[in-house]
Amino acid sequence: MEICKLVQGDVSAEVIATDYENMIEEGKILSALHPNIVVKVPCIADGIKAIKHFSEIGIRTNCTLVFSVGQALLAAKAGATYVSPFVGRLDDISENGIGLVAKIVEMYRYYGYHTQVLAASIRHTAHIIQCIEVGADVATCPLAAIKGLLNHPLTDAGLKKFLEDYHRVNG
Repeated sequence: MEICKLVQGDVSAEVIATDYENMIEEGKILSALHPNIVVKVPCIADGIKAIKHFSEIGIRTNCTLVFSVGQALLAAKAGATYVSPFVGRLDDISENGIGLVAKIVEMYRYYGYHTQVLAASIRHTAHIIQCIEVGADVATCPLAAIKGLLNHPLTDAGLKKFLEDYHRVNG
């Protein structure tokens, strides 16, 4: 796994199976590839069952395709390492993706769950800031959104003014 050599942290590797037995088989193979692998499992009935099994045998998991507080609750109770609410996809259907992240974070803190909230389907820089504000632990973000964190018109204007002043004094 080349990506595991490049990334100094957890890397999600997704099972393709949608039935319990094959999820278990695929998850064991994926987790054996590298210590940084976290097995990504869909939030379906067999997926929750697989997450429970994986947590009992020490395989870390990411419960993906989460769109409700109820799904996030089941993932945490099963022992998921991460839960991935899909912010952008909820926004796409006029639901509040950031609001879901906030509700999950609040629930986990209130009940003492150790599952981390991994905000997924981040679409833009504002999503990143909003995820920080509501307490998401991790986010998967496109590079353009990350680079967007650097952008501010006052920074551009200030830099232009500094350079003008420098050139006026120093020629």
